Amino acid sequence: MTTVPDLPDAFADLGPAQLAAAMIAVYLVVGEPFVGWVLHRRFESRLRTDPAARRSFYRRLLVLEWGLAAVAVVVWLAAPDVGAAGVGLVWPQRWPGPVSWIAVLALAVLVVVSVRALRSGALVGPPPEVVRPHVPGSPRHAEPTGQPAGQSTVALLPRSRSERRLFALVGVTAGVCEEWLYRGFFLAVVAAALPGLPFGLLVLVAAVAFGLAHAYQGVSGVVTTGVLGGVLAAVYLETGSLLLPVLLHALIDLRFLLVPASALPPGPAVAAR
Repeated sequence: MTTVPDLPDAFADLGPAQLAAAMIAVYLVVGEPFVGWVLHRRFESRLRTDPAARRSFYRRLLVLEWGLAAVAVVVWLAAPDVGAAGVGLVWPQRWPGPVSWIAVLALAVLVVVSVRALRSGALVGPPPEVVRPHVPGSPRHAEPTGQPAGQSTVALLPRSRSERRLFALVGVTAGVCEEWLYRGFFLAVVAAALPGLPFGLLVLVAAVAFGLAHAYQGVSGVVTTGVLGGVLAAVYLETGSLLLPVLLHALIDLRFLLVPASALPPGPAVAAR
């Protein structure tokens, strides 16, 4: 394994941005999993009774992701010794190696298989239970959730035309902002804090951080997104650019637009008062 020459090789390279960069990096690993879990639990709870919950959640994601990405850009600009190449904001400098190509090909096959499974209606189960308004004095646990265990990702998928338009923006945003945050910015901070860290460990650190950020999806979601994060990190480090990872990430998220609403489980019906 070799070091990656484009990344910063000393924490001092971050200059006056050292503390702020470290705080953002720690937040991405420790804070984002907790914040994401809380937001998704609130979203799933609201989804039981509010037909606009999904659109509202999409808008919140757009604000949060672009806001955090903008803060990271400001912090990077305050580090004069870290150039654009140090955070991947350049055109590809090299071709990916054979291992990355194999990983990307395997990822593409999995994407195609998952889309085919979703389009076949594999997620459509029995009709959802009716969610009745809570009656004071009755136990809260008597209310059905309408959300099967392990289906947090499915709850996010768009059903209506307006939801699909917003989801398209969310997919592009995830590709741009998350690659900038978890590959470009985060790996630059890690490389600066741990000079000489080999390629394989950088990929592993990126995979763990990205997987933990999706803790709301459960163990399987953490593993799946962790593998995805590792593949995208490898492609980024080998090419020296965020361009290909951004495109791959956005396409992976936008694939859900190929799934018709009829193939997704409907939301729970809300009983009339």
